[in-house]
Amino acid sequence: MIRKMRYYADHPEKYSEEERYALAKRVVKMIKFTGCILTVGEGTENLPKTGGYILYPNHQGKYDVLGIMHTHEAPLSFIIDDTKSHGILISEFTDLVQGGRIKLKDLQQTLALFKERAARVAAGQRLIIFPEGVYRIGKRNEVDEFKPGSFKLARMAKAPIVPVVLYDSYKAFNSLYFGPLKTRVRYLKPIPYEEYEHMRTAEIADIVRGRILEAMAEIESSKRH
Repeated sequence: MIRKMRYYADHPEKYSEEERYALAKRVVKMIKFTGCILTVGEGTENLPKTGGYILYPNHQGKYDVLGIMHTHEAPLSFIIDDTKSHGILISEFTDLVQGGRIKLKDLQQTLALFKERAARVAAGQRLIIFPEGVYRIGKRNEVDEFKPGSFKLARMAKAPIVPVVLYDSYKAFNSLYFGPLKTRVRYLKPIPYEEYEHMRTAEIADIVRGRILEAMAEIESSKRH
């Protein structure tokens, strides 16, 4: 499967975005089956029906992108820390969906990547970016502060922002949890460009993080009852 992913990734002229994404989802399905992982998607009706948009989820670990892709029918791409993107399987998976590699300490490269991805989103692509940056081992369902700079990409693309809640995603690959497990992906109502265009990026970050925290509290409450 890794060889097949590499071949598809190296020949985008032969395989459409939909075909490459279908292969990516097949890989996710195999990983889920092997790991006994059940991922439930909620709020998919909130996803914009047309045009590009950017998903801003909380970040818990290596399974996060896979869980989102399992629950998201339309093709997706994502932005990943360059230092974590070159391992076997991760590299092939990233290239398969034409993911963007970001060098977190290189502002010039980051800006160039944002411009390039903003153009793609404006043309209709759907993209995942994690506003927390890197994930922190051992934080479980906690949500760290969001980096305001990550929302510059949405402003450049003039695209809707879709807050996404990842719950128990850390259990898949970033814990000592054994046995069947369940994770959740909840899509919240999008924030249209017209609603945030005059806000500072720090304000946008606070709003998106606040909505994710509120939704996570609802999930926690429902589990207790």
